[in-house]
This record gives sequence, C-alpha cells and structure tokens, in this order.
Amino acid sequence: MKSIAGKDLKKAVERNGWALLRVRGSHHIYGKPGSNIRLSILIHGNAALKKGLLNHLLKVAGLTESDL
Repeated sequence: MKSIAGKDLKKAVERNGWALLRVRGSHHIYGKPGSNIRLSILIHGNAALKKGLLNHLLKVAGLTESDL
C-alpha cells in the first residue's frame, strides 16, 4: 500500500459521503449521516500517514485502496 497525506485521505473520504463535523487542532473529525462512526484524520501539511493508521481509517470508513 502506498503512503498518502492526510489531505488526500480527506478528499477521498468526502467523495464517499463523509462530512466534516469539527476540527480540533490538526484532527479533522468526520461523520456520516445515520451512523455513529467517527473518523479522526490527522492533517499535518503534506506529511504522510503511517501505514497502520491509514489501513485502520480505510477499514472504518469502508474504503479500499482503489478509492484513493
């Protein structure tokens, strides 16, 4: 799996129906209507997310690598 920045993951999540609920520092919190699941995406400029965190966020969001 390739590493991507939080900004790029944010765009992919928004394309798939997730909405920005709030921002606290560098954590952008996303939710989906009708769901209790929340995603917390770290956005530090163009710094790449670590692979473990990226895999977890993709799994929770119901996305695959091809959705990026």
